[in-house]
Amino acid sequence: MTEITRIQQLLNTPQPVVWLFTGDSITHGALHTHGWRSYPEHFAERVRWELQRMRDVVINTGISGDTVRGLLEDVSHRVLRFEPDVVSIMIGMNDAADGPAGRSEFQSAYRTLLDWLRKETRCPLWLHTPNPVTPAETRRTDLPAYVEIVRTVAAEYDVVLLDHDRLWRQMSVPLERLLDDGELHPNHLGHTLMARYCFQALGIFDAGAPTCQLFNDVLV
Repeated sequence: MTEITRIQQLLNTPQPVVWLFTGDSITHGALHTHGWRSYPEHFAERVRWELQRMRDVVINTGISGDTVRGLLEDVSHRVLRFEPDVVSIMIGMNDAADGPAGRSEFQSAYRTLLDWLRKETRCPLWLHTPNPVTPAETRRTDLPAYVEIVRTVAAEYDVVLLDHDRLWRQMSVPLERLLDDGELHPNHLGHTLMARYCFQALGIFDAGAPTCQLFNDVLV
């Protein structure tokens, strides 16, 4: 059974599900959303209200500035103690600041993190590539290589991957319009796009639902 099928089956079970989102500032959703919802918050609205899964729990343990090594060292506090049924991870934006010299460590730590989660939780893992950045973000010029590592690791572990980097690059919407700081942090539009991609990937997108209609004129 594929990981995506396991997640979809959880959505169809009457038993409550614990959804855990973790990562760095993008998942944290702080500051650059300016009071708008982050993608985990949109996800919670879609699942807990619109799908009427009110006993589901959506937890966000993303921390601004974090790296895969930081997450690995704090995994017991930020993931395992919540006994999640699904773990969503978006990490790599800050790791990329280490450039080519940090690639090997990033890949090794990412694999160790997934090995540990599989051993301790046995739940479906759901990975995300970081969104692309603009040329104005000069500290993360090596980000495409880190994104490729996330793709490689996701394929190796046969887990769900939402490739936000690829999706954003294929869109006709200017990248700067999706970023609050014009460099790397998604604004409310960027988070909406990420949420819509989550809904589509899990088969719970409904064009008539309020969370799926947000900013249709911009994002379609």
